Order: sequence, then C-alpha cells, then structure tokens
Amino acid sequence: MRVQIMGAGALGSLIGALIQLAGYEVIFVARGKQLSALKKGLRVSGLKEFELSVYCTAEPEDADITFVTVKAYDTENAAKKLAKVDAGIVCSLQNGVGNEEILAKYCRKVLGGVTTYGANLKDYGHVVYAGEGYTYIGEMDGSISKEGEVVVDVLKNSGIRAEVVEDIEFRIWAKAIVNAAINPITAICRVRNGEVVRNPYLWEVAKATAEEGREVMAKMGYEFDAVSEVRRVAEMTAENRSSMLQDLERGKRTEVEFINGAIVKKGEEFGIDCATNRTLLNLVRGVEIGR
Repeated sequence: MRVQIMGAGALGSLIGALIQLAGYEVIFVARGKQLSALKKGLRVSGLKEFELSVYCTAEPEDADITFVTVKAYDTENAAKKLAKVDAGIVCSLQNGVGNEEILAKYCRKVLGGVTTYGANLKDYGHVVYAGEGYTYIGEMDGSISKEGEVVVDVLKNSGIRAEVVEDIEFRIWAKAIVNAAINPITAICRVRNGEVVRNPYLWEVAKATAEEGREVMAKMGYEFDAVSEVRRVAEMTAENRSSMLQDLERGKRTEVEFINGAIVKKGEEFGIDCATNRTLLNLVRGVEIGR
C-alpha cells in the first residue's frame, strides 16, 4: 500500500515517518528547503529518536491513501494538484474549517480528520515528536465507511492512536473553536499557551471568544462546553508555543481565516455577532500585513 503525505511539514513528516517505520511505502510531498532537506533524510527526535531515508517529491503521485497536512490556505492549490493523479482515499488532518469541502471539489473520496499529535519543525528535515495524542477519522455525512476503516487500520498498524467516528464535523468545529481562543491570543501577545489561563486579562478574552464559538455550535445543533475545553487544552499544553505564534515569528501567513474567520462567517449565517473572534481575526490580519 502506498501512503502519501501531501504537505510534509512538521505534522505530515511525523505521521509519514511513523507509517514508514511500520513497513508501508510512503511518499513525502514537500517544497523548498524542506524538500531539499528530506532528500538527505528525515530525523525525528523527542518522544522517539530515529533517522529515515525517505522518498520525497515536489508533486503528488498515485497512492492508495493521501493524508493532506498542508496549511489551510494552501488546500485549494494542493487539491488541484491531487486532481491530476489518483490520490486514492484523501484524508485531511489539517487545522481549521472548510478543508474537506475544498478537497471534495477536486478529489474522488475525501474523509475528515482531527489529530492532537504534537509535532514541531526544529529545522528543515528535523521534526520533534512533541506529544502523543489521538486521531479521529470520519465521513463528513456522519456515516461509517469502509474507507474510513482502511485509513484507521493503517494508522493503528503504525502505532498511531486512531478511531473511526460518526461525529467528525463536530470534532473539527470543536478543535477550531479551541484554537480560536488560544492561538491568536498567544500569537499577538507572544506567549505560551498556559498564559491564556494564567493571565486574567487574556483569560477574559479567551472566554469571550470561546463563548461565541459555543453559541455558533449550538445553532449547528451541537452541545459543546467551549470555555471548559479551552481551559483544559491551555493547561494541558501550557508550555507549547501555538502554531500561529510560530507562523508569525517566522514571518509566515497564519491560518486565522480558517479558524476565527470561519467562526465569524458561520456566526453571520445564524445572526450571531462574533465580535471577539472578529477583533482577533483583524488583529492577526494587521500583524500579518504590518510585519
């Protein structure tokens, strides 16, 4: 079985490495300095320590399963490239809302996915395995499919904790709302995740952001204690530097449009004014433009 990683950055490289270690054939699709580094080999440190010789390329190829791990703003471009090959079962493991819908416009079979595995790119070609989490895979219509079970079997065989679920849409939105209350605050204030809870001023903003997300999910028919979940995640990942903070520090574009932006947009559909999410969205936009 050929497994493809579309976007071999930190998370993609970690997932691909674990799958290759299990004996599967893996294609790492990357670009720029990461592609050049991977041609010399992939190093993983942290919870596991090993080095691999990997097959990497700039363009996708035919595969049985393709995990999409590009940044949300690159999803459309990635999907167009995947449409030119037989990508097999395409499964998003990305941040934000709307990736699956974009992929489905170009790819034959698309699954939704959420993962809490932690990976950081220490250097090009060097990934830090920062945390073992859980990965959920499912059909966007809530059904349980053979394709979902195939993907989860590959992940489980690779030592990755994974499960097929019927509520992947809920999980995607829940993760986005938690990210919306942590990532922009840490990025703007240049602090680690734990400060969102420890600092009373930041916690007031985080609570307001989460509460707006809870209202949106309630209109979608989902019950979600967003404030409690934001506190739990921020405390559990207290020493982590959010991906949005890392993006701004590196002068890169963030995924804020697919996180806070998606909440604001969905809120408008329901007549909910997500003012705090909108403010954070505009602040991050401002930092991106002004850097």
